[in-house]
Amino acid sequence: MAGADSRSRPNVLVIMADDHAQWASGCYGNREIRSPTIDWLAERGVRMANAMTVTPVCSPARACFWTGRYPSQHGMHDYLGSGAYRDPPWLEGEVFLGEILAQAGYRCGFFGKWHCGMPETPRSGFEDWFCIGRRTGPHAGLQRYDHNGSVHEEWGYQTDTTTRAALRFLETDDPDRRPFFAFVGPVATHSPYEHHPERLVDAYRLSTFEDIPAGEHYDAGSLAGEGRYARQPDRRELQAQYYAAVSEIDESVGRLVDSLEQRGELENTLIVYTSDHGLNAGHHGLFGKGNATRPLNMLEESIRIPMIFSGWRGLASGQVRAEFMDHTDLFQTLCELAGATPPGDRVFPGRSAVAMLVGGGAPPSWKEFQAGEYGDLRMIRSRTHKLIRRHGRGNDELYDLDRDPREQDNVLERAENAGIVQILDQALEQAFACAADSPQSGLRVAELRSHNEVEAWRETQGVESV
Repeated sequence: MAGADSRSRPNVLVIMADDHAQWASGCYGNREIRSPTIDWLAERGVRMANAMTVTPVCSPARACFWTGRYPSQHGMHDYLGSGAYRDPPWLEGEVFLGEILAQAGYRCGFFGKWHCGMPETPRSGFEDWFCIGRRTGPHAGLQRYDHNGSVHEEWGYQTDTTTRAALRFLETDDPDRRPFFAFVGPVATHSPYEHHPERLVDAYRLSTFEDIPAGEHYDAGSLAGEGRYARQPDRRELQAQYYAAVSEIDESVGRLVDSLEQRGELENTLIVYTSDHGLNAGHHGLFGKGNATRPLNMLEESIRIPMIFSGWRGLASGQVRAEFMDHTDLFQTLCELAGATPPGDRVFPGRSAVAMLVGGGAPPSWKEFQAGEYGDLRMIRSRTHKLIRRHGRGNDELYDLDRDPREQDNVLERAENAGIVQILDQALEQAFACAADSPQSGLRVAELRSHNEVEAWRETQGVESV
């Protein structure tokens, strides 16, 4: 689509929630969470049933989306703690999606969570930069944003403030009639699990939470990070707050959709709803994501994310796709739809899904495996098995997901699985061939700069709220 007239290309609205797990919405099977807007988008669009994050923690997952590259390529391997912002800029030398789309003629706006470096500094390509400050939360009260290089403070719910800023951008007419790219990053589903609208929370306090398996324990690791929430006595209140946060975000998505519809732009706008990574909300006895345990985990609840494409008339709507897809694939997909070309001087592991989204057919030779990494942990997943290599930081794992979908039984040492392990090890090596010689490789993570004070690959004490 390169070189297409700007008016023939869709607007792009990406909504990337924080910690919104795939299991936590109606269209993905949750029987109690009310998410009517997200469900509506899925029903009239394309829902990816096996979308996954590359890294189950905020900063590197988001960096994969913005750069289209794996952490072992872009060099961000964990969430950025408060001390990391004092260091030189992160992701130096990387070219971000916003820059690429701006060069292709898009009017670009950013609203919400960045967490890939200094929020005070607007990234190149964005004409409007309304970024949550260095700390996520509180979800209500006095909010601090960095708006186009200046500090902006406002009272209210953080989701509402972020949404109103995005609406101002969407509802501003561009005299040059350029298509727009708007990124909205709500954080309501991130900890702390408190201070969400009482009218929403109270509606969930009598829920059964039957979609969260009870009585599980993750045998491969001890609690750490946000896993501390699992030790709190009132887990039901935490779950009610999390469910309410999903509904809160869903309401904000509805406001964005309504605005596009009223302006006659809904069918001209590709809406993507996704998340940076998943979350355990009592699953496996945990409350958190990949860093909820030591050693780190790649549990299904940690890595599975929603990914829904809707709005734009060019979609082959009504599909539920079973292919694996991650943020690096989303990067390539948006570039192709926008008629934009990623830099030719680097390797991009993702693939564009335009053929399946627009044509509706099976894409030629789509990937058979989904790769992931978190520091020096590496994961490869097929439709039936998941292999985790920890490189000395805990036991390696193999799960037969057909027989053991709850990942309770590590079958790595069973002789009958030797062939499967060989196939998965080969797929793992091939997936990370793009970073085999990278000085930023996760296999060298203990030698690289620190992201925070509680990295799993260093001797640390204490837990920082992230």
